[in-house]
Amino acid sequence: MAQRAEITTVYSAGLIQGVALVTFPATSAVFTNPSDYGLSSTEYGAMFVPQALMAIVSSLLGAALRSRLGAKRIYLLGLFSNLLAMTLLIVSRFVMEEHSLAYVVLLAATTCMGIGFGFTVPALNTFAAAFFPKKVDRAVLFLNALLGLGTALAPVFVAIFVGLGIWWGLPVLVGVLILGLLLFSLRQALITHETPDATNSHQRTGKAKIPERFWIYATFALLYGVCETMNGNWAVPYVTKHFGASASVASFALAIFWGMVTVGRILFAGVQKWFPEKLVCRVLPFGVAAAFVATACMPKTKSFLGILTFALAGLGCSALLPLTISFGQKELKTITTSVAGGLIASYQIGYGIAAFGVGPLLTWGGLNLNIIYGGTAAVALAMSLLSFIVTQKSPSPA
Repeated sequence: MAQRAEITTVYSAGLIQGVALVTFPATSAVFTNPSDYGLSSTEYGAMFVPQALMAIVSSLLGAALRSRLGAKRIYLLGLFSNLLAMTLLIVSRFVMEEHSLAYVVLLAATTCMGIGFGFTVPALNTFAAAFFPKKVDRAVLFLNALLGLGTALAPVFVAIFVGLGIWWGLPVLVGVLILGLLLFSLRQALITHETPDATNSHQRTGKAKIPERFWIYATFALLYGVCETMNGNWAVPYVTKHFGASASVASFALAIFWGMVTVGRILFAGVQKWFPEKLVCRVLPFGVAAAFVATACMPKTKSFLGILTFALAGLGCSALLPLTISFGQKELKTITTSVAGGLIASYQIGYGIAAFGVGPLLTWGGLNLNIIYGGTAAVALAMSLLSFIVTQKSPSPA
């Protein structure tokens, strides 16, 4: 059994990683404000391309690097990348008047964030599973719930700091927390107790042929990434432009989305005896599609109802990715250790498509966010249909 200090370190890191991850999209009102950074919709969307690319690369390489460097070093490298991302975001404030230079600094910051996410999150899941080998499902669920709580807290902190006139207070706060966590983590053992047989199993799995069913799961994860990112990255611009709301109100809408993601994960884990996982995976995508349609059709005078649509979207998104990974690991036994990394990489591809693709549609395509949200409902419906194929052969996880 791991020491209490190690457990506290890992679960605290999950919470802080969640806040750090959403710091950039939560600050979108500042990035696109002409009196601040003045980024166009295309520039704002392109900010997240290096983040998605580096998250894909680092998540796929994480297993190989872990066998050479150890999980603790990979975790520390991820923390350092997160700290560097926050530092660069703070630095960008001082070169804000030089548009090109400030944008390059922001791109470097999101690049570091992608590396930090790709290294830190898999390592944290590894630690959680190793700390509680007899309660792996609960340990990982609680870790991801804290990660989700962090994503919900970031918009709240942004609203507070923007209200005080110091939006950059959030990256300063997160940077201080990461630095303290980094120094504290150096003193912890953080041993996963992985045996040589397990290492050989990793190597054999890496050489195994990828089953055709994996690509069904990967496609589902990609479609999910598009749906989640449309809400996670574009909720603030939508609320400020469509409803003419303040940055604080827009941050509240984003907090509602991520908050419901967290609530849904815990809720559906608690009612699995009455609401089986397969049924959850088949029903929730329809809720996401309904949320997109409602968002697209929402009148400009109904800002409160507009915020509620993001709550519905968050509930719909909540359990889909964890269930997809769980189903995949249960079914694709020949590549079990590679399933999570592969599906997270697929999810990040969807993240990159939605994060960047919306900008050109707004700038060059002449579309507005209402139309794009309505169009994304088709993506959610495709995910709904695919969910029946995903769950067709998947055994129910414990």
